[in-house]
Amino acid sequence: MLLGRVVGTIWATKKDEKLEGMKFQIVRAVDLDYRPLNNFLVAVDSVGAGAGEIVLIAQGSSGRLTWLTKDKPVDAVIMAIVDRLDVEVPESEWEEALK
Repeated sequence: MLLGRVVGTIWATKKDEKLEGMKFQIVRAVDLDYRPLNNFLVAVDSVGAGAGEIVLIAQGSSGRLTWLTKDKPVDAVIMAIVDRLDVEVPESEWEEALK
């Protein structure tokens, strides 16, 4: 899964018929402090996320497992709006925690 912020919407009036009615959101990846990272992706929105919201994205075959995306040509889906993150180990200790 990927943590990201919705930064925009893509409008496509002509698309595969299996994608009719789907909303395409532009999502920029963020770190655990919500700082933007360099990568972004386009994801189908299955939960009604809005601009500026922090979301969780499933990609690949997992992106086709929601009620909206089942058996559709989708590679990424917004499947949760994040309310809060509870990071319990400070970033300075991550390397130690992995040992």
